[in-house]
Amino acid sequence: MSTPCLRLTMFFCLALGPAFAQQPAADSRQMTLDVVVTDKSGKPVPGLEQKDFTLLDNKQPQNILSFAAIAGGAAGPPIEAVVVVDEVNTRFSSVSFARAQIDKYLLQDGGKLPVPVSVAVLSDSGIALGNAATRDGNALATSLDQNKAGLRAIGRDQGVYGAGDRLGLSLNSLEQLAAYETPRPGRKLVIWISPGWPILTGPQIQLSDKDRKSIFGQVVRISDALRRAQITLYSIDPLGTADAGSSRTYYYEEFVKGVKKENQVQMGNLALQALAVQSGGRVFNSSNDVTSEIGSAIADAKTYYILTFDSLPGDGPNEYHALTVKLDQRGLTPHARTGYYAQPTQ
Repeated sequence: MSTPCLRLTMFFCLALGPAFAQQPAADSRQMTLDVVVTDKSGKPVPGLEQKDFTLLDNKQPQNILSFAAIAGGAAGPPIEAVVVVDEVNTRFSSVSFARAQIDKYLLQDGGKLPVPVSVAVLSDSGIALGNAATRDGNALATSLDQNKAGLRAIGRDQGVYGAGDRLGLSLNSLEQLAAYETPRPGRKLVIWISPGWPILTGPQIQLSDKDRKSIFGQVVRISDALRRAQITLYSIDPLGTADAGSSRTYYYEEFVKGVKKENQVQMGNLALQALAVQSGGRVFNSSNDVTSEIGSAIADAKTYYILTFDSLPGDGPNEYHALTVKLDQRGLTPHARTGYYAQPTQ
């Protein structure tokens, strides 16, 4: 019988390997950074000016080429939210609860949504995006209710075999969603309702050099895809308080920092929650009020700041650059993309 380590190696070589040879296409060095600033209570803060911001690229101050403050629904770039119901990595009972909480959000305020919203469902057959984004929460709720969840038992003792399949399906679906959103203008908030896909990192998971090269390639590709699509990713754990005491709930924090080299990479670098933080989004867990968490994520669409800057070229392919946004005022927290992979100038 194959060992878990051997199964993991086969999975990456066969299911994901061919795409890793592709490198992100070179484009303009100018990048857009969407920055949400929150106070100590987590509420978005309006009224800041360009002089309040300092942007660092690999710890070096960068010139902010343009600045815009969006507040209270003021005119700005198009923006929409995509709520993803993850039926692959979530138990049936938790999926039912999550759907009820999503319905509650869609139907509040008479079904009048603050931004256009669409609902996508991740199932065994992949990710399916429903109707076009709309502010009509009543129509979305009706459509979601008609798309019934399939009964599927998911246990955390499923082992590396089932876990590997779920991981591959989840990551491929995220990339497909990013590819769909890339040509569409404006900012997108992708709110993934899930306890997260398997992290597959630990003493029982042994990676070969070939594995690490493949995983690092996918880290680069997903990071680039989310940036190009202007996606801010949010993770909401529907297990709520049932997951609050689990070390697994916060294990992703080990992988939030951007990975620089192939020999440093682990599967945890592709955790849903780690990708969310790196995209400038937030992670919601340990609460049963999924409705309010969705509302908090979408509130980030109403008050934020847009910075543009010239990114730096890499000395070699896939050179990681850390981005840091600093604020003059104390007690405020910026949420923005934390890095990018630079390519050499051609």
